[in-house]
Amino acid sequence: MKTTPVKGTADYLPRQTLLRDYLQGIILETYRSAGFERIMTPAIEDMENLEKSEGGDNLNLMFKILKRGEKLDAALEAGDYRNLADLGLRYDLTLPLSRFYAANRSKLSTPFKCIQIDKAYRAERPQKGRMREFVQCDIDILGSDSPLCELELIQTTAAALLKLDIGRFTVKVNDRRVLRGVLRTAGVAEEQMDTVCVSLDKWDKIGTEGVLAELAEKSVSPAAAEQIGRLLEGGCTLEQAEALCGDPESIARLKGILDDSVRLADGKYDVVFDLLLIRGQGYYTGTVFEIQSNKFRGSVAGGGRYDGLVGKFTGENVPAVGFSIGFERIFQILESQGFSIPGQRRRAAVLCGESEGTEALRKAEELRAEGWEASVYIRPKKMGKFLNRLQEQGFDAFLVLGESSEPKPLAQ
Repeated sequence: MKTTPVKGTADYLPRQTLLRDYLQGIILETYRSAGFERIMTPAIEDMENLEKSEGGDNLNLMFKILKRGEKLDAALEAGDYRNLADLGLRYDLTLPLSRFYAANRSKLSTPFKCIQIDKAYRAERPQKGRMREFVQCDIDILGSDSPLCELELIQTTAAALLKLDIGRFTVKVNDRRVLRGVLRTAGVAEEQMDTVCVSLDKWDKIGTEGVLAELAEKSVSPAAAEQIGRLLEGGCTLEQAEALCGDPESIARLKGILDDSVRLADGKYDVVFDLLLIRGQGYYTGTVFEIQSNKFRGSVAGGGRYDGLVGKFTGENVPAVGFSIGFERIFQILESQGFSIPGQRRRAAVLCGESEGTEALRKAEELRAEGWEASVYIRPKKMGKFLNRLQEQGFDAFLVLGESSEPKPLAQ
């Protein structure tokens, strides 16, 4: 049998798990202090829900669960190979939340401010920064279309990241309605909007030439492609977007969110407009945002407004917006830096003989009352090797029952 975890997943040693618990605790405490309430949902969702969720490329990365027993036999006998699965693992936490809200909204406050810290699953090609099983830390506000929701999500997410010591970061903000307005003015046909946005979303990877090549393959008009190329090369400012988008209400809302977010940041982090911020999920309907670390390459958080997703369950429009911290990215950054948990309690090992267990456990309780983390072990024959192992595991001191009354520091 194999001892390695499944590709794209990971085992975590005690010290790694301690760091993960600490980071999740900081995030959860920050979210709760801002008035958000935690819920939990199953990792398994109905396949119909997942397939109709407009999850973009994530729909191609779903882990599907085969039907069981007679249902599977019947599907195989009928040659219905496209419908062999009736369940799947969630690829993010937004679809499960939308289903949860639709089922329970009579029991929830309005607006509902929600926390989810849980695992999601995608059949990614495993590589650094991309796992098949990963933790997301989400906050969402459902039931309100006020721009105050976006402001609160940005401020609360930024507050959590400021406590995690990842260095300075930048919050990027856009509105899909503004982007579509700019593209419409450039001459992009309505039916080509989504596919053009897919190409624009790759700009940081394939450059302007690559985007224009894709637009040509997609039969976007030369005039529209030329206009898009000029915007990509020159960079589209908020003022240019305002002149081009033809949607004064959406641009006014976006400008208000940006201005207020800058004031709330108070110089602690940067807030900027980015017309090319698209976010891959198709369920986003308006404001989208992302946080990038200035020191470490890549995004550490992202989200946006998804006003139509709950309505797929209820048949009526329910405004919703959310922000998700990419926990695995944060963990990898801090672990690689050798991050030490501040204010961590000292750890002591109480060593005893086989017949001294009761007395040793009492001594451990005394140490815990004094603020130690204390664990009891039978005294080994090879003391030096055992003490070295304790030190590797993060212990600070040891006490041999009957030889000393106070813990002795482990050699540094």
